[in-house]
Amino acid sequence: MSHADSTPITLLARADGLRLACRSRAGEGPTILFLPGYMSDMEGGKVVALDQWAASQGRAMVRMDYAGNGSSEGRFADGTLASWRDDVLLVMDRVIQGPVLLVGSSMGGWLALLVALARPDRVVGIVGIAAAPDFTDWGFTDADKALLATEGRIEEPTPYGDTPYVTTLDFWESGQAARVLGDTIAIDCPVRLLHGQGDADVPWDIAVQTAARLRSSDVQTLLIKDGDHRLSRDGDIALLIRTVASLLDSH
Repeated sequence: MSHADSTPITLLARADGLRLACRSRAGEGPTILFLPGYMSDMEGGKVVALDQWAASQGRAMVRMDYAGNGSSEGRFADGTLASWRDDVLLVMDRVIQGPVLLVGSSMGGWLALLVALARPDRVVGIVGIAAAPDFTDWGFTDADKALLATEGRIEEPTPYGDTPYVTTLDFWESGQAARVLGDTIAIDCPVRLLHGQGDADVPWDIAVQTAARLRSSDVQTLLIKDGDHRLSRDGDIALLIRTVASLLDSH
């Protein structure tokens, strides 16, 4: 998907030489940093719409692809939750100056929490879109876990594309080591959790659990009764933009 006003791709080398792709838009801060979901990238409908809004408002925004996704180098199957979190931290530390507003979709919502825990001095707000913290825990049956243990990976068809949905044992173990819902999540910045009650992939109760666990007192959970997992309808995107704008305006 290309847009005339789209920012060019910048490639950023990790310590192992693998290059990460990001698009950086200059503007007024805090900088919006969008974190895509599992097997997703920075060219999705929600992130492009948010980027176009940022351009229209003169707001700084960065979007990125984790290693093995989209325009970044690497193999998808080599990625883990921890390595993708580190990819986000690398982009934050090397591309963005000053405060950051994290917007995370699905798995990106889990990563946003992990990034905020790692950089509490930088993250001034979080917006989760169908955020999926701990999905290695609640999203897998005992049969799935047994298959992972014996085969080292699971491949499943997905309604979102032609490529099968691959989960590796390394990714699963990395996720299990990074669970956050079992205790207080030591994040104090404002958090907004948007979640569709028709979400077939991430139960909307996860948003309620996350809100309860967050230490911050400034947490709002917005449940969209007829919303699905993607929340990419015009009305959903308008709600996302209003939510991001209100957090930026209050900063």
